[in-house]
This record gives sequence, structure tokens and C-alpha cells, in this order.
Amino acid sequence: MTALDDKTVVRDYFNSTGFDRWRRIYGNGDVNKVQLDIRVGHQKTVDTVLAWLKADANLAGLTICDAGCGVGSLSIPLAELGAVVFASDISEKMIGEAKQRAQAELGQSTNPTFVVQDLETLSGRYHTVICLDVMIHYPQDKAMEMIAHLSSLAESRLLISFAPKTLGYSLLKKIGDFFPGPSKATRAYLHRESDVVKALQANGWKIERNAMTKTRFYFSRLLEATRA
Repeated sequence: MTALDDKTVVRDYFNSTGFDRWRRIYGNGDVNKVQLDIRVGHQKTVDTVLAWLKADANLAGLTICDAGCGVGSLSIPLAELGAVVFASDISEKMIGEAKQRAQAELGQSTNPTFVVQDLETLSGRYHTVICLDVMIHYPQDKAMEMIAHLSSLAESRLLISFAPKTLGYSLLKKIGDFFPGPSKATRAYLHRESDVVKALQANGWKIERNAMTKTRFYFSRLLEATRA
């Protein structure tokens, strides 16, 4: 499968069966045990990002790009905290859901700005660029290209999360326990932390903070990089 095929499959999946599955996971309704485990893990990653940014005490007016925003789980609280948020996702249905949730929680505010757009075509300049749990859809070479592109958009800080490639996680993935569920219809790529760090450093970043979230079915390494 080519990288283009991967992107097409991801877009189609999140505009069809995948949308219903992940909307439930990222929501508050009833889900099965696996989905609940993934919901808890993803929310921990979101909460870590929010804790880091709030600790810096400069969110008011800060320009942030939430690349691959899903249903707005991070974009909406960032806007509530005063950041100016541009949020994108490859899935039209995800963006539609994000807009509905933002309206319910923020009223008629025009912040965040939600658009249907893939990562490769994002443009503009932002103080901070954030990309959570998206690299799992990118093979190694395309993931490194994505880091370079996101770097070109970020003035001061880049936060990125990915499923780390280790022997243990690779074995779990092979036997089907790492990404369970019959409705999963996209490839899942793991990435070595050392490769991600090298890519960040090659684009002028240094690692400031890092965190690891582990639940039974969710594994995500989060890195915060600032200009070296």
C-alpha cells in the first residue's frame, strides 16, 4: 500500500465506520471495555498537554495549530483557556462533530477555527503546533516528512505524540492485541523514539518535556520540542 493509499483509506475510514467508533470513544457515552481503555489513554495525553501549557501561564492570545484535531478534544479546552486555535482534520465528519461540540461548549464563538484539511497542505505560522496520535497513520518516511512540514509552521514549539516502536509493542501489535477491534480499517505504524527525536533535531528543535501514557490498549509517547 502506498502512502497515498494510506491517506485515502484513513480519510474514507474516518468519514464512515471509523467516525462512529471514534466519536463514541472521544465522547462520554457508553462504550465497550477496549474503547473505554483507549478513551482514558487518549484523554491522559490531552490532559498532559493542557497541564504543560497551563503551567507556562501564557496561553491567552497564543496562536496554536491543532493538526489532526479529531472531534476537538484538545482544541475546545485550549480556546476556553484563551488561546487562538486553528484546528484541522482530514475527516469532514470529524470536523462537523468538532464544530457541534464547540458550539455546545463555547456558544457562537468563532474560536477555534475548524477546517477540513490534511497535514501535508497545512500552511501559516503559529506560536505552537500540536499533533496528537496522528503519526500512527504514517509510515516511517512520510512521518519524518510530516515532522519537517509541521516544523515549518511552528515558530516556538512543537508537540507531537506517537506510538513508540519497541520489541514488546511490536509483538503485541503482531498478535492483534495492540490495536484491537473489528472496525479498525487502517494500518497502524509504530515509530522509534530515537528516529522521531533525530527528525526534530534536524529541524532545529530540542526536547523540553516528554511523557508516556500507557493503558492496556493505548500507548503514546508525547514530546514537547522548542527551538534550539
